[in-house]
Parts: sequence; C-alpha cells; structure tokens
Amino acid sequence: MPTARLDIAYVGTRFAGWAAQPGQRTVQGELEEALARIVREPVELTVAGRTDAGVHATGQVASFTHERELPDRLAERLNAVLPNDVAVTAAGAAPDGFDARRDARARSYRYRVLASRIRDPFEEGRALWWRYPLDRAALDECASAIVGNHDFTAFTPTQTEHVLFERTVNEARWSEERSAPDGGEGEPGPLLVFEITAPSFMRNQVRVLVGTMLEVAAGRRTADDFRSLLEGAPRERAGDTAPAHGLYLVRVDY
Repeated sequence: MPTARLDIAYVGTRFAGWAAQPGQRTVQGELEEALARIVREPVELTVAGRTDAGVHATGQVASFTHERELPDRLAERLNAVLPNDVAVTAAGAAPDGFDARRDARARSYRYRVLASRIRDPFEEGRALWWRYPLDRAALDECASAIVGNHDFTAFTPTQTEHVLFERTVNEARWSEERSAPDGGEGEPGPLLVFEITAPSFMRNQVRVLVGTMLEVAAGRRTADDFRSLLEGAPRERAGDTAPAHGLYLVRVDY
C-alpha cells in the first residue's frame, strides 16, 4: 500500500502525550481524527518517538498507509481542521514501506532551563525555571560523560518494559539559547539548553539525566558520582525526573 509521511510540531501542555488513550486528549488522536476527515478513510499513525504528557515537539515524524489518493495541499488541509496547539509542517508521499519508528536512525531532544532568580512569564510551560546556584562547568563535564555507550538503568523508571538498558549517545552538550542580560537584577537570566542525540532512548531518560545534572551543578552531588551512575546503578541513586514541560523532540534522522 502507498505510504505517507507527516512532519509535526505541537505544544504538549494540554495533551496526555502522543499515544491515543480512551477518554484522553492526545496528539495521535487529534491527528488521526483530522486525517480521517481529509483523507476520507481510517488512518493509524506510526510515530518516530512517543512523547509523554506535557512534552513538546518541533520535529516529530509519523507515517501511515492509505488506499485513496492523497489530496493536494495535505498539510494545509489538515492544519485547517487541527487545533491550534498542533500543526503539520510537511506532508506527502513516502517510499513504500517507510516506517517512521523503525526506519529512524537517530532522535534528537532538547531540554530548556531558565537559570535565573527572576522568572520569565514568556517561558512558563516552555522551560524549567531553575532558581538555585548553577555551575555551568559542571554541566559541561556531565554532558561529556554521557557520550558513548553506557548502562542507563539509573535514568529510567524501575517499573519498565525495557529489557536492555545500554544505549549509545551520539552527542550531548549544554549551550546558551539566551545569555544573561546586561541589566542583571530584575531581568530573567540565561536560558540554557541541553541537546542530546541517540538512536533510541528509554522512557524519561533525558528528563532524569537533566534532573541529575542540575543536582551536580547545584553542588548537591559530584561529577564523579554522576559518572558512576552510567555504569548500571539502580534508579534510586540518580536524581529527580525533570518536569516534562522543558523537553522537546526536535529532530528525527533517517
């Protein structure tokens, strides 16, 4: 059967995650309902990365098979009926057999942290507000330690469907999306961004990594302690899970 690809962006705040769930508002549910109206046949989406409740996406990818010919300007037609917090940024034919999840070679996530004693109302629900001391060099040290193949047991929930806990991280780094203002007091401080790319991730992996790195940066644990967690330590030894609203799926590579 012919296959189509959708590139999707959404604000996760009012969604119970990607995956369709009875009685819950989900990204998959909204998109499949819109597709059924436009394509005029039932559609089941396969997604590159199933995001949790509250997680955002700027570069999500989904695929589906279809029997009818796709209408022209599919992305525009879908966006005309979709709610304002989800949009299809591109839509069209894909190679037969294309599977958004199985064919993905790498996924990239971004976690945004407002490191400031002053909150920024424009980042509410878009970045974690971190108003505690923060050692930027410690964050960089932790990010460097993550790159490579490690046992990430400490960074996913104890109750899990995962069987294998080793993952290879291609890239991990902290950068500044926005520098501290010259004015200083009375203005929000720097907005830091953690970026990570890997072929696959475990549930909550990025959020637990961020939560633990922030504890290192705040002086609550050491970088050596962080590195020891990458050797298969139990979940209870790692830090808190950072809130969902700072996390974004930004790119899927094929």
